[in-house]
Amino acid sequence: MPLTRSEATARAAIVDVHSYEVHLDVTAAEETFGARTVVRFGARPGASTFLEFEPVRIQSMTLNGARVPAEAATGGRLELTGLAEENELVVAATMRYSNDGEGLHRYTDPADGNVYLYQHLFINNGGRVLPCFDQPDMKASFQVAVTAPADWKVAANGELISAADGVWRFAPTKPISTYLASLFAGPLHVVTDEHDGIPLALYVRAALAADLDRDAEELFTITKQCLDRYHEMFDIRYPFGHYQQAFAPEFNFGAMEYPGLVVFRDEMIYRSAVTESQRESRANVIAHEMAHMWFGDLVTMAWWDDLWLNESFAEYLGTRVAAEATRFTGAWTTFAMQRKAWGLRADQHPSTHPVAPIEVADTDQALLNFDGISYAKGAATLKQLVAFVGDEAFLAGLNDHFAAHAYGNATLADLLAALTKSSGRDLAGWSDVWLRRAQVNTLRMSLSPAAVEQTAPEGYPTLRPHKIGIGLFDRAPDGSVNRRTTVLAEVDAEPRTLIPAVDGEPAADLVLLNDGDLTYAKIRLDDASTAAVSTVLPLLSDSLARAVLWAATLDAVVDGERPVAELVTLVLTALPVESEVVIVEDVLRATRSLVDRYSTRETRPAALELVAQAADRLLAVSEPGGSRQLAAARGLIGATAQTGRLRGWLAGEGVPEGLAIDDDLRWLILYRLVVLGAADLDGIDAEYARDRSATGAQWAARCRAAVPSAEAKAAAWQSIVADTTLSNRLVEMTASGFWHSEQLDLVAPYVSRYFAEMPAMMRVRSGMSAEKTAKYAYPELSVDPETRRYAAELLAREDLDPILRRVVQDSDDDMRRALQARF
Repeated sequence: MPLTRSEATARAAIVDVHSYEVHLDVTAAEETFGARTVVRFGARPGASTFLEFEPVRIQSMTLNGARVPAEAATGGRLELTGLAEENELVVAATMRYSNDGEGLHRYTDPADGNVYLYQHLFINNGGRVLPCFDQPDMKASFQVAVTAPADWKVAANGELISAADGVWRFAPTKPISTYLASLFAGPLHVVTDEHDGIPLALYVRAALAADLDRDAEELFTITKQCLDRYHEMFDIRYPFGHYQQAFAPEFNFGAMEYPGLVVFRDEMIYRSAVTESQRESRANVIAHEMAHMWFGDLVTMAWWDDLWLNESFAEYLGTRVAAEATRFTGAWTTFAMQRKAWGLRADQHPSTHPVAPIEVADTDQALLNFDGISYAKGAATLKQLVAFVGDEAFLAGLNDHFAAHAYGNATLADLLAALTKSSGRDLAGWSDVWLRRAQVNTLRMSLSPAAVEQTAPEGYPTLRPHKIGIGLFDRAPDGSVNRRTTVLAEVDAEPRTLIPAVDGEPAADLVLLNDGDLTYAKIRLDDASTAAVSTVLPLLSDSLARAVLWAATLDAVVDGERPVAELVTLVLTALPVESEVVIVEDVLRATRSLVDRYSTRETRPAALELVAQAADRLLAVSEPGGSRQLAAARGLIGATAQTGRLRGWLAGEGVPEGLAIDDDLRWLILYRLVVLGAADLDGIDAEYARDRSATGAQWAARCRAAVPSAEAKAAAWQSIVADTTLSNRLVEMTASGFWHSEQLDLVAPYVSRYFAEMPAMMRVRSGMSAEKTAKYAYPELSVDPETRRYAAELLAREDLDPILRRVVQDSDDDMRRALQARF
């Protein structure tokens, strides 16, 4: 049952929670665990309230020494009446493990049979482990003990006090919100270090021990660099004692900012070759989660309408600190190419919302706002704010904010008050247009006279002020391209802003709006610059400028303003000389997706062949063993139809020098062969027997769903919609492997079945895993008006799950664009 904002406000007015003492016993049956919880809280005398609580069985329950009947716990809530001024609730219960990544998730590693647990109480899952007041503004201290098997290790938010006789006891934490309480347990491998007085630790499951040992130095180096940079920026040092980082199997997020115990997806401990952009992404996540120690953990939003105070700041600071403190100095290029594109797409969907919405009605709606708007758009907006008020004033305001609200909660108004004081600028107008209003503006350059024209989408009339760079680029006689100058300009919140500084310059070969990527907007070039992109782009030395150009080009294709065939030609021309790996990866991924959805059946094979040729050309000129070679190889595998060549690579024949056909690349090759009908279930089983690991199990599930036979598709579909025994990750991988443009005739019956059967799937799965499964299973490749008709019929249902409604609304909008682009 979702918690509404009105319920949360009323409960916070009655109850002041002090502490939780939790003792979990995880030595018993496979499906359940024991939990004894003591909750101490103040209250208005005589009042009634409730806690979130979802027990399997209750052994005993008392409030202030008096028995509470088991019937008080029903429908996911524990109702309490007759409260005293100070209260002690004691509950002993049996709780259920989960396999969906929420609550207390239980995982059995196929590599060695070891069992692992991690706790993820995110948003409204606290009641799946303990009775609690599960809302962000009811902070309390957590003191945790865990009785575990003798060969296990346990890590938690608090610092370890003792580990004797199988009982792990941890010190009480500082006040934290319920969704931030976590633990990680099992026969863990741990590596420890220390920096600037802060104990450091890294945890993984035993099967990844050697891989962690190989990566530990890099992980610790990045952690230390980020800690140092945050300590330079913030007056309050890291506030939660030790800094542990755990890498957990089947984790729903990329990572989660539990204070004292950050948890990551364990795919971030690499077992095979990866590109530098993947390592940069991991460094960015480390910096992002560390930013949360201040934004989210030390000072926490009062309610989910201020989610941006967590995620936008962590996204902005994570990118900034990765660029400033680690070797990944090009992190803003990745942001421009990858993260901002995520925000722009989300902001143009029917589900768009303000960065800081005025109202988030309940926890179900809060979950939906964990998207590209709350993360990437908010971060881009903050980058614009820093340009507006200056970095010194920005950091001074943040430090005042931390000092005023440390270990408590805060709102948008609290932060704006601090920034207004530090900068001396009235931020009311800025916050209204940037934070309180949805959708994105488009900026276009026009010449003679030079002006920036700004438009807003239908139904969202807001125009915004922008501080942008306008880059003038010229071809030199030697064939290179040079930046003549970058003009910094203030664009008014008007339809047209004249730019005299550009008008006074001689005509440039290419005029690039938003050079430096300072603002958040869709960018369109003037006609002459558009025509020059194919010759100028390959010669630009500035990777950020190239990223802005590529992003604008891809966005124009998504909007149907440029044909996908033109994009494919540009990829063939410009990508083989691209040196920035993240640009290579993102352009190949985005182009492949656009070719699948925007091309017709007749034109798609030829377009894919050109994409494969582009990747092959890049592969031929890449340094052996380097990141660009690996990115090119992956792009080639995903687009080619040359099954003989792929089989040869699996057999070690014709492999480019330096390219390692390791476990993950083998699976990628096999997956493509399966899609093309050149490998079958026997081949999948043989590969899984060779690689019986967690990653191998996930790849095998994806490959089985991709087998082009009626029987395989039927089995995969049953797993997607009804098999509750499969874990979150295995269901998601099955869904992600189901639809392929090469198999549209075979899977045609499942288009209507999606809309008929997905509502039932949402009743047997929940939260983020349900959202991912619904998204991956959507028939986005069936670009047909009939698919949109099915979507409209489903959306007309009043009882539709809100998560599924959003998935279908947004996916249908993507299909609308694809249909318009085709015809």
